[in-house]
Amino acid sequence: MRMPTRALVGKQRTAAARRGAAPLRWNPKTEDVQRSVAQLVLTIVEFLRRLMERQAIRRMEQKTLTRKEVAAVGEALMTLEETIRDIGLRFGLTPEDLNLDLGPLGKLM
Repeated sequence: MRMPTRALVGKQRTAAARRGAAPLRWNPKTEDVQRSVAQLVLTIVEFLRRLMERQAIRRMEQKTLTRKEVAAVGEALMTLEETIRDIGLRFGLTPEDLNLDLGPLGKLM
């Protein structure tokens, strides 16, 4: 697998700038560090929540969870999603703000 060169990454940034699309990258500004840290932490938690949700679906399809476990996992995942959304709102973050741009790798989620 060939890694992108610096020139290629620079060209991608230039192309994004031409399209008028500001990349959603974590870029903490001194006046907005709390919001930036909240964005990063919530992004990681949302990523893990989605992984756990996929794992739960896989286990349900394989019938390795009881009905009681399915209900408990579903409720926990919904509560976690709601909590992420509520904390995000406190910092003025939308769900789209949690989908960080990883440069040449694309978006996180």
